[in-house]
Amino acid sequence: MPKILFQLPDGSKMDVAADNGITLMEAARAANVSGIDANCGGACACSTCHVYVDPEWVSRFPSREDMEADMLDFAIDPDETTSRLACQLKIDDSFNGLLVRVPNEQAP
Repeated sequence: MPKILFQLPDGSKMDVAADNGITLMEAARAANVSGIDANCGGACACSTCHVYVDPEWVSRFPSREDMEADMLDFAIDPDETTSRLACQLKIDDSFNGLLVRVPNEQAP
């Protein structure tokens, strides 16, 4: 079971154990990670599960699909390199030790 570290806007960190096969967004919601709103429930139809992936991890993930890139246009303060939608990242054992930062605010 991989462990993922969520850094919250206030600098505090949450270590979340996540099941393989679910998305990063589902793991965050199950652990009540503050700031991961996921208003669309994971349908890639909003940007309220926006996270910043630690730069050391960015290359380990597949590139953004067009729909994710389009939704990130609605995120508050997206970063061209590190911004991802947590609903688009499926967890497996390779996520163990992943660090993601939760933005200061999510889009409404």
